[in-house]
Amino acid sequence: MASSGAALWLFCLFLSFTAVATEENITSHVFNTTASGDHNVTYDVTNSYSTQPTGFESITTTPSHTNTEPLPVSGRLLTPVTGVDRLCPCDELRGVCDINCCCDTECRDQVALFTDCSVRTVSGNKQFCRRDVVSYTLGRTAAGYSELQSSVQKETNYDIFCIQSQNRVDGFSHPSPALPTDSNFDSLFKQFTSFLFGSKENSQSTADLQAMSGYQYGDVMVTAGESGQRGLFWLPTAGVTADCVDTSPAAFLKDQSSQCSRRVVLDQDCSTLPAFNMDTYTNIKFFAGKNKDTAVVPVVVASVILQSVDGTQAELNISGGENLRPALLDPDLCANVVLKVVYVMKYNPAGEIINVTLSLVLGFVSGATLPLKQEFHITFVQRNSEEEAIHYSGNPGYVVGLPLVSGTRTADGIVRSIDLRDTLSLLTNAEDQDCLRAPHQRSPVLFGLDSVSGCTLRLEDAANCSLVSQVLLDVLRGPNYPQYVASFGNSPLENPLDWVQIQNVSLEAAQSCSIPLSHHLEIEWTKYGSLVNPQPQIVSVKEVIQTNTTSLGLLSGGSSFLSIRSSVAFKPVSAAALPGFRATPTINAKLPFDFFFPFV
Repeated sequence: MASSGAALWLFCLFLSFTAVATEENITSHVFNTTASGDHNVTYDVTNSYSTQPTGFESITTTPSHTNTEPLPVSGRLLTPVTGVDRLCPCDELRGVCDINCCCDTECRDQVALFTDCSVRTVSGNKQFCRRDVVSYTLGRTAAGYSELQSSVQKETNYDIFCIQSQNRVDGFSHPSPALPTDSNFDSLFKQFTSFLFGSKENSQSTADLQAMSGYQYGDVMVTAGESGQRGLFWLPTAGVTADCVDTSPAAFLKDQSSQCSRRVVLDQDCSTLPAFNMDTYTNIKFFAGKNKDTAVVPVVVASVILQSVDGTQAELNISGGENLRPALLDPDLCANVVLKVVYVMKYNPAGEIINVTLSLVLGFVSGATLPLKQEFHITFVQRNSEEEAIHYSGNPGYVVGLPLVSGTRTADGIVRSIDLRDTLSLLTNAEDQDCLRAPHQRSPVLFGLDSVSGCTLRLEDAANCSLVSQVLLDVLRGPNYPQYVASFGNSPLENPLDWVQIQNVSLEAAQSCSIPLSHHLEIEWTKYGSLVNPQPQIVSVKEVIQTNTTSLGLLSGGSSFLSIRSSVAFKPVSAAALPGFRATPTINAKLPFDFFFPFV
């Protein structure tokens, strides 16, 4: 009987507890806790949109779809009122401090004895665009006790689609849109398309754009015909297949590079196909802007490179009288065919074209290489009337593979070209390159890359020894031979102390005819700065010119040709890094004379 009575008493107590719990209103928070260990906890808090902030007290929420009140004047979406700093997942006992629960408000006096925070981070609902994240950490006081430090930060969620503002009177409830019918189609069309069509503001902005003389980004450039008619500028490109599409417009400010192929019959298309003829790409005039009264800008041919059958190239000195039209040499070989086209368009900040230059590569096409592959490039460069852009070869130290920065010293400082190709250079290897007969192919000296090249000298051309000697030296050095080389890749022009002078060393002999046999550049560089990120710095540039020590006939060995060499070598002179230790600091302490009184 005693056991039955005890069981009956426990059952009644359970029913009373259930009844009391049922009568309580617990609608304030619904927690879906996701914990990583015992430190990071993310809370999904049920949205409650009360205007009065509350803590852990009960909050009766109202479904959002029944809210018909207009939004605030600001138009911002409502945010939940429950602060994340008031949430504490480790607070399991009410009215009692939970050990190491840093967010428990009951632990104000016991925090000094905490060893760690069981929950270090508590964050809000991940479904919101921005949520609060509170962090708890323990510090140490001077006495060695724990001290609580907390902070609340805003965290933006970039993984969801967020509506930052809402101007509908029905809040989050969006009614079904009206379906277009025969009766309401006109009204819906005016409602949703007035911004694009028929709007005064839109017409005004369109008129303003049309009144601008310059091109806008993406506009098709306009060309001028022989009689002034307007046309579009086409740049061939590959279509669905690799075949060239000649009616592809080039857009303003959009750099473009394309390769395409042409299927031709050489004996029929060699001299008649416009795509083969360089006049198709040179006889073009551009309107500087979109208006009809703008200036006309012609295409200026900057360079023409001739490519042989075996692929070697040589630049052609354009004098104006050359006949470079395609010609059929035999039924299976066509000469002077356009292989590569490069346009460089300069424009001003107003969007007007001020200069167009063209570079071409002409070569041979044989039946074995068909279909013909052509390259087309277009580049846009903005021209600033105040200052041209200067390219560097490092910041601050040189970068391996970039040209050396060189210049000439004047009273105002260092003068250099803005084009990196116009710098210290050397001859490039080419087949049958004569030292005294142009054109000579040159390439800039690239930092960290040793190079060897040269040319051949005919002994019959060395009759006038003094004249040939100077001409040959100028060929080895290149045009506009500089005097100084920048020690760093970004050395300023106004500081001559950051530039290294080229030292000249000539190895000459007492001969009746002294001809430069070799031209060598020895560049010494070192690592400057910290061991973690050393920067290459040029410390010395030496030019070594060696002339013949015997007669030219003995050097040639019976041959009518003499090899002349041009080379460059980079020599690292950095000292080996040695570990260093700081000296132990000395303490110079002086005690007062009565410090040990009264013992001493």
